[in-house]
Amino acid sequence: MKAMVLHGICSLAENKTPLEMTDLPDPVPGEKEVLLRVLACGVCHTELDEIEGRTPPPRFPIVLGHEVVGRVEEVGSRADRLRIGDRVGVGWIFWACGKCAYCLANNENLCEQFRATGRDANGGYAEYMVVPEDFAFKVPDVFSDSEAAPLFCAGAIGYRSLRLTGIEDGGSLGLTGFGASAHLVLKMARYRYPNSKIFVFARSEKERKFAQELGAVWAGDTEEMSPQRLDYIIDTTPVWKPIVEALKNLKPGGRLVVNAIRKEELDKDYLLRLDYPAHLWLEKEIKSVANVARRDIGEFLELASQIPIVPEVQEFSLQDANRALMELKERKIRGAKVLRIGA
Repeated sequence: MKAMVLHGICSLAENKTPLEMTDLPDPVPGEKEVLLRVLACGVCHTELDEIEGRTPPPRFPIVLGHEVVGRVEEVGSRADRLRIGDRVGVGWIFWACGKCAYCLANNENLCEQFRATGRDANGGYAEYMVVPEDFAFKVPDVFSDSEAAPLFCAGAIGYRSLRLTGIEDGGSLGLTGFGASAHLVLKMARYRYPNSKIFVFARSEKERKFAQELGAVWAGDTEEMSPQRLDYIIDTTPVWKPIVEALKNLKPGGRLVVNAIRKEELDKDYLLRLDYPAHLWLEKEIKSVANVARRDIGEFLELASQIPIVPEVQEFSLQDANRALMELKERKIRGAKVLRIGA
């Protein structure tokens, strides 16, 4: 099979083609696994973190990609939930132990043995991949392959982030950064909390305009003060500056939810500007988001199909994966980027 393979950590400032098109043996499913013919795979900022070493894979070479939509081609001898021909998707959660306290509480994302798709196991930047069948989800018919792909990370992690804010209808919500995840959160929040006003902070004028097209009542630069203090803010950026700037826009007792596995080091000195009275005092909270659990993906897919939430996508071929990654690195974003792999 053809796959875009990462052979080691590198700087994207120095190497703009970190992935190499490679011929690999077709994978074979284990007893409780299924073989997928990959149809589409979303391109996520976490791939940049893997390539540049902020979230390094434990081994190389590795096939990245964790927003996967595929068709079941083969099932393992003990796989009994999925059938050949089923269209399914795979998110960042590839496997968890199923036995620890976190797994038993439906928080597999906190399992110490958690394995990630495209980091700890080969992912979807390829023509085929295998996955444990319990971690593959049927894709609602309302979505095309490319539309469904971003739902498995950008959408699901956005859903978990929104849930962790504790938002109630009527509460004001801020989104700092407006890429693949935030634009889905905005659509979700408008549907579930119709009396809530949504404010967007983004450094790009195009992103701010896009946010207002989708229903944000206000959109401004990352450093601007919003017209009112906000009850909840979700950060979806890869850097530190928006964290500090968001805190000053929170109401007393407000909550900032940080949706990022890692933050880039380029602006880490911005944290020195964190001022306790101005940013954290008055019982403001900061809460991190750790991956997604199966519950998040399942509940979000059901919600997304009901609304429906249809992501804005830009399609690329598999061989153009490096170009898609560099555009993401350079913040050339409108919606989500997706590799179109199979017919």
